[in-house]
Amino acid sequence: MDMRIILVPLAVAFGLGVLLGPFVIPILRRLKFGQAIREEGPKTHQKKAGTPTMGGTIFLTALVLAAVPLSNPLSNILHFNSQLQLSDLFFLLFATLGYGILGFLDDYIKVVMKRNLGLTSKQKLLGQLFIGLVLFWVLLEVRVYRGEYSSISTISIPGTEIQFELNWMYLPLLVLIMIAASNAVNLTDGLDGLVAGTAAIAYGAYAVIGLVQSNYMVVIFAASVVGALLGFLVFNAHPAKVFMGDTGSLALGGGLAALAVITKTELLLVIIGGVFVIETLSVMIQVSSFKLRGKRMFRMSPLHHHFELIGWSEWRVVSTFWIIGFLCAGLGIYLEVFLR
Repeated sequence: MDMRIILVPLAVAFGLGVLLGPFVIPILRRLKFGQAIREEGPKTHQKKAGTPTMGGTIFLTALVLAAVPLSNPLSNILHFNSQLQLSDLFFLLFATLGYGILGFLDDYIKVVMKRNLGLTSKQKLLGQLFIGLVLFWVLLEVRVYRGEYSSISTISIPGTEIQFELNWMYLPLLVLIMIAASNAVNLTDGLDGLVAGTAAIAYGAYAVIGLVQSNYMVVIFAASVVGALLGFLVFNAHPAKVFMGDTGSLALGGGLAALAVITKTELLLVIIGGVFVIETLSVMIQVSSFKLRGKRMFRMSPLHHHFELIGWSEWRVVSTFWIIGFLCAGLGIYLEVFLR
């Protein structure tokens, strides 16, 4: 098992992320792409107002500049057929960048057009739905081309050999996964370094899964994202010099969902992305409790704000969620690699 397939794209993407940060952040500042802070959020966050946002462009650029040029050289060095797997890399990049563009539009409307809520919920949902439908069509074309049509609509129970054939029902499942994952990561993006760290951990788990499945384009893509996010964390860790914005968070969610689809671990994503699931559930519980009982379950949702308001420092919340992310990723790898 040649670890260069992970280490090379990770190192290159990290270097690119670190180099791009000092170049992109001043541009965002000059363009006055500053973050607006919600008044109903924790009062300690008001001092972050004006911090440059749309920083997702940093790691997305590093991802593309690392993954695409390295795909062919690494395939030649490590002797695997890049042509058969290149379509997977295209699918993963299309999902990530497609949702990234949607997030960029949302950020642009918030920051430049001064509409604090950005795209409306309906506009964002329609955009996510459209990208999901296009991705299903791309997946269908790719699998037919590679003679793997029969494997498209099967899903597996994590840690078992049990599989279900969904047939046409796989389409709504795929679209649901794409929408749910992108929104879940977006909800989690509320503290310095929180999403960058937890997403890097989740993508790292998929790099391992791709390696075990011998899908080296998955490995190159996932490792490149990890490296790019670690480079971004140099500027995004507390106190953050730049925020990723919806440009970054929607892209990361879309990329994670696409990885789950390509590796046929759709249900396992719930475990590997456990932090994002918990954060989303906290919002759902909070809203449901208030509507049904007139009472809130948490001081504030998503959950990371609750811990802030009970006195935890921002760094303590983030580091604790990173540890939970590591545990979730480790469990996911164990179920996929050692129990199947």
